[in-house]
Parts: sequence; C-alpha cells; structure tokens
Amino acid sequence: MTKYLFRRLLHGLISVIIVVAIVMILIYSCLDRQLIFAQDPVFTQLGNNQKVVYQYRKWEDYGYIDYVPYPEWLQTIAASENLTQEQVASLSSIGRKAEADPEEVAAYVARFTDYYKGQGYTVTRLDAKMSKKKVAPGGQQQLFAFKDKPLMGRLWNYLTGLVSLDNIHYVKEDIGQRGLTFTLHDPLYGGKTFAPAIIGNGTLHKYLLYTDNRFPFIHQNLVNINLGKSYTVNSGVDVFQSMNAPQGSYVSREITYPTGHTEISADDLHSATYAAGSREANLVNRDRFTDDYTNVVTVKSGLSQIGYSFVIGIIASALAYLLGVPIGIIMARKKDQLIDKIGTVYIVFIIAVPSLAYIFLFKAIGYSMGLPTTFNMDSNDWRMYALPIISLALPSVANLMKWLRRYMIDQMNSDYVKFARSGGLSEREIFTHHILKNAIIPLVHGIPGTILGALVGAIITERVYVVPGAGNLLTKAINMFDNGVIVGVTLFYAMLSVISIILGDILMSMVDPRISFTSKAR
Repeated sequence: MTKYLFRRLLHGLISVIIVVAIVMILIYSCLDRQLIFAQDPVFTQLGNNQKVVYQYRKWEDYGYIDYVPYPEWLQTIAASENLTQEQVASLSSIGRKAEADPEEVAAYVARFTDYYKGQGYTVTRLDAKMSKKKVAPGGQQQLFAFKDKPLMGRLWNYLTGLVSLDNIHYVKEDIGQRGLTFTLHDPLYGGKTFAPAIIGNGTLHKYLLYTDNRFPFIHQNLVNINLGKSYTVNSGVDVFQSMNAPQGSYVSREITYPTGHTEISADDLHSATYAAGSREANLVNRDRFTDDYTNVVTVKSGLSQIGYSFVIGIIASALAYLLGVPIGIIMARKKDQLIDKIGTVYIVFIIAVPSLAYIFLFKAIGYSMGLPTTFNMDSNDWRMYALPIISLALPSVANLMKWLRRYMIDQMNSDYVKFARSGGLSEREIFTHHILKNAIIPLVHGIPGTILGALVGAIITERVYVVPGAGNLLTKAINMFDNGVIVGVTLFYAMLSVISIILGDILMSMVDPRISFTSKAR
C-alpha cells in the first residue's frame, strides 16, 4: 500500500508539473503579450519613451522577461566600485543621443552594453523625443537591456518558490537580538490569558504561531504557500492569500496596541509584518507600535472566497448523497415501476436542459417564494444560501441516481446473485450484503473528489447568485490576462485532483477488502 501511494503521488506530481508547464507555454508563448494592456488605464495615458519603458516593466512583472534599466545596473555595481550616490546620479544622466554622452558616461554605457549582450540580452537605447526643441512629455532618453525568460527557468523558479519558511534572517536591517520566543501567555491578551504563541524578531511575520477565537483557533505564519502574485484581479496579493483572505465589512472592537494605546479598530495585530522604517515614518505608528512590525490586515465579518465556496459546495454535496443514494436504490429495486419512471424523467431533464437554464429556473421559483436571489456578505440571513445550494445539489442528485441505479441493475443480473438465490439467501440479504455493497464501490471513489472539489467553487452558480466564492477567480483572471492568477489557480486545481484520486483509491480499498494495492510475488 505504501509503495502504491508513493508511486501514485509521484506520478501525480509529475502530472501537475506537466500541466503547469503546458499552461505557461500557452500563456507566455502562444498569447500576444500585448493583451495585458487591454484594460490598463495607465498604459493608454502614457506616450513616447515613457510608454515603452512602462511596457517592458510590466512584461517583467508578468514574468515574460528579465528587464534591467541602466540606472539600476549602476546601483548594483556602486558598492564594488566605491561609487557615491552623487556619482551614480551623474553617470545615470545619458545624453539625448548616444553621441551626446559625456566621456565618462559613455564608458559606463559601453560596459553595460557589452556585459548584457554577452549574457544574451538585447540592449535598447531610446533617443529623446523632441517637440519644438524641448523634450516632449514622456520623451526622456532611455537605456535598458532585456531578455525573454526561458520556460524551464521560469518553471523551476515558480516550483521552487511555492513553499517558503519564515526565518529570523528575513529582515536585512539591524533589528537587535534575532530569535524566536515561545510564550504560553500572548502579550496581546495582557499576558494573563492562556494563549500559546511563537513570536519572532528578524522574521517577516511577528507572530509565527498564535491562538484566538476564530476557527480553526490555531493559526500559523511560519509556512507560506506562494501560488503566484496577482497583477490585476487583486493587485500585488498572492493567489493563495487572495483566496483565503476574509471578506465583508470591518469588525471593530477595542484593541490594546503594543505601546499600551487603546482604541476601537479592526486591525488584526497577529498579522503584523515587518516594514523597514515604518514606525518612525508615521506618527500614528509611533503611537501604536514599539517596532517596525506595523503592517497589519483587518478583521472582516465574512468568509474567504474558498470559505464561501466550500460551505455551499459541501452542504450541496451532502444533500446530494442524502437524496441521490436512497432514490437511486429505490429506482433499482423498483425497476420499470412508477417511481423508476419518475426518477428517469428527472435525470433526463437535468441532462437535457443546459445548466444555466435550470439555474435561472430555480432562481425564478425561489424569488416567487420570497428567497434571496443574490448573496450579501453582510447579511445574517441564512436563506441566501438556499438557492445556490439547491442549484448545485439537484444536478448531483440526478447523477448519483443515474449511476447507482445502473450499477445496481448490473449487479442484480450477475451470476453470483443467481447462485446466492439458489443457496437460499433471502432477497434482503442478497441486496444488503452483495448487490448494494458492490454497487456502491465506484461511488465511494468519488467522495474525496466531491469534498475537495467544493474548495474550487462553481463558476456559473456563483455568478448567477453573486456568491463571492473562488469559482469565478479563474475566469476573471483569464478575462483580465492576469498570468500569475491563471498559473496559480491551475496548480491549485491540479493538486486537488491528484489528492482526491489518491484519497478515493484509499477509501475504495477500505470499503472493499478485495481491492489491494500491494503486489505479491508469486
């Protein structure tokens, strides 16, 4: 069993890597990279050389190229060549044309050009754009080098950066005594309440482990998952963080900051991250914090995108099994009778009618019954969950009815059932101990996939009912050409698929002892 699981997991991981590589090829090689500016309001307002530079910087942000401006190269060599900031600023001032460069500047420009051309980069110089003997708006001269990122390098950097561990050497500045402190009494609770916590100094997050009254009550910032940064859907935020961030209105309460200052705020002090110089630069931060761990997120009343999708999806799945399995069993036992024919009509209806059509049908029926037809994160009305859950559950009910009926009828016609009858077993015993047990095995395999699939959300259902879930994330990223989100969500979906298949195999072997994943030598 262990060897099988290891082999299955290894094959699954290889499949995930191949899927991510294919998606990267489609995004970075097959699509026109100019499309990322289709909805960029800044790009349309720029002109001349400024627009070109903005274009290359964005391509670097989106992962298309390595981009090196000449002034940034000067900063990288300043320390090794003992250049002052005044000298760097002077050397950065290239002429409006190459022949207008001062002699010393021309020497450094030549070094820059030779070095990056030797590394396979394309070095581009944009002369100043003139208008009436003056430099036109956005027409300042520019010098930079760029190179397309190779697929394998991009894939390697992405995969090796998926998981990161916070550590006491994250902060580069002098921060005093670096280390981790374990306490049973979190200072944020006055140091008297039993609340275990691990507090870091020199780490990105101040709290690496802490407890509070929010499910699942124990939280950690030590291990971080980095699926990729968003550039348009949720600018500057990692995909995984975006999917897990709470939504809704702010939840304010009385907070005592590290300095002892107390006020009504929605700040979550356990989320504090380091920002160099942030305390001294801001008078408000000086009143609240004793160090530069001042960046905090706010507490909100709603669930995350994954949270809403999972709640609706898992309830819909449970409802589908509670209804679909018993009805499927009854249809099989009452084959060709009235209940079987009614169930068959329902199955045909669900299969034949497009999902969007019956979702709007359920929405119209629900509206006529007074049920909320749109989702409101700030509302405590549980009825707003009803229509999304029903819209998700009813197709799954039909699917379970169809397959369980088919599997059971196949088992009823098997030879072992005939032998069981000839052996004197009652129809109840045959049904309970043989037919149902064998017919249920294929359905059991899909249970983990159904549970994990709830994390993904339902695109159409969530759009129709305005559910702030994860189902709409991928389509929104594709429409907005957000490459980081597309790759990150694809990886997330692929990993869930692999895990669900493996868990399905394990569950199937537990239900049916005849299924074994161990190989025995003969």
